[in-house]
Amino acid sequence: MIRIEPEPWAAMVTHARETYPNECCGAMLGSTDGEQKMVRVSMRLENAFEGAQAARYELRPEDLLAADKAAREHRMDLIGIYHSHPDCDAYFSSTDLQNSCPWYSFVVLSIQKGEFHHANSWLPNVDQTEAAKEELSY
Repeated sequence: MIRIEPEPWAAMVTHARETYPNECCGAMLGSTDGEQKMVRVSMRLENAFEGAQAARYELRPEDLLAADKAAREHRMDLIGIYHSHPDCDAYFSSTDLQNSCPWYSFVVLSIQKGEFHHANSWLPNVDQTEAAKEELSY
């Protein structure tokens, strides 16, 4: 289960709305206690995809490393990655799965016509062949 505190949740939704009709992406920092994850901070990251950003996002490795370093500096963990899906559902695409890391949660925000619609969190398996839906609260 992943719980996102109100402040980072609001920042994630704002980020997704501001980048619409393109996909946004960012990191979620917080703590883990067994199967329970608590997101306390969201960190905007740049969508580095050089093609049509309305259909895809890409993270630079150095940005992901910077997010991990920021988490450690604040005595937190890098819990996972969030990104938006403009004008479609909050599903985990084959591209998302292919580019995922099995130790992170992936929160997808559906933004319909510029407004938040719904969100889901996904946990990819070690082989990156499928992702299970993770209980999400915000």
